[in-house]
Amino acid sequence: MKQTIGLLAGALLLATPLAAQDTTLPKQMSWTAYDTGSAGYNQAVAIGAALQDAYGINLRVLPGKNDVSRTEPLRQGRVEFSATGVGGSFMAQEGAFEFGAENWGPQPIRVIAANNGGAINLGVGVAGDLGIEQFSDLKGKRVAYIVGAPALNVNTEAYLAYGGLTWDDVTVVEFGGFGDSWKGLIENQVDAAFASTNSGMAYEAASSPRGLFWPPIDPENAEGLKAMQAIAPFFVPNKASVGATIDGTDGYQGAGYAYPVLVGTAETDEELAYAMTKAMFDLYPQYDGKAPGIGGWGLDKQDMQWVAPYHEGAIRYYKEAGVWSDEAQAHNDRLIARQETLAAAWEALKAEAPENWDEAWAEARRKALADGGFEVVF
Repeated sequence: MKQTIGLLAGALLLATPLAAQDTTLPKQMSWTAYDTGSAGYNQAVAIGAALQDAYGINLRVLPGKNDVSRTEPLRQGRVEFSATGVGGSFMAQEGAFEFGAENWGPQPIRVIAANNGGAINLGVGVAGDLGIEQFSDLKGKRVAYIVGAPALNVNTEAYLAYGGLTWDDVTVVEFGGFGDSWKGLIENQVDAAFASTNSGMAYEAASSPRGLFWPPIDPENAEGLKAMQAIAPFFVPNKASVGATIDGTDGYQGAGYAYPVLVGTAETDEELAYAMTKAMFDLYPQYDGKAPGIGGWGLDKQDMQWVAPYHEGAIRYYKEAGVWSDEAQAHNDRLIARQETLAAAWEALKAEAPENWDEAWAEARRKALADGGFEVVF
């Protein structure tokens, strides 16, 4: 009897090892993420479940239809972090597209961690009933454009450029959000839309009567890649193994970048950023495998020299983990200097109060970056 009790007690201890762990994270947290059903949303929910099991933390994941709606709560301090893409990170930092509007401006984005798994691609999927084989075949077809989502639209534009096309070569169909665009593809309102290959909406489209096809990206097509990266420099050729129509195959040769990216801002408390970074990696074994493509959050997958700077609290953790280098610090310092240059240009232009804000900011932004010796993108 004593042996049985001892075994039961031991089993209980082994079954709940994380419950006794402590963290300085608040018991109630909120993140923004992409639409319900997106890869980013699904992964955030899985991470939230791990936080609940380990620390009793209730993570509320707020789906946002576009980059602006995901970033606004972060800017206002109504959420702690945002699980976003290049729109809510790089483009927000750059004050580009919708973030160049007079009521926005360059944002002091700070990265906590990112999914760099390489198991997925981020691409333009097309309805399988069209007989499309390559991106140039999209000429004259209906292509989704998401209002308020510059990342999705720039990414789509980059794929069109790879195929030698522009928005003028296709029929633009506007949607209010990512999910709406994929419902439109399923319901034959549009022929092509952008998503991660592991998005729930992509799986739904693949199982619909229209089916789904991902046109390929040839790593040897130097001209096509140059055109693509001139629009979206963060894209790199990648062979995905996870996603709709891809699972169980030899893979899909396309392109990708870090997604989702967990970000805060320069105003995010350093202790909060440190605790969140630590939790992301401490709990990795608990949430790994709980959503398609989620394995890319591993510590060994982190890119310490990405296009947006890391938060000081995150850097403290990475230093403790022995993965932060002098090169990473120099790169980070330069990115922060880039942000400061853009912020100064923004404030100077506001003081001038030009009549045509969009044109004036585009020129002021270009000049500030060039004068500072920074790469001019967008």
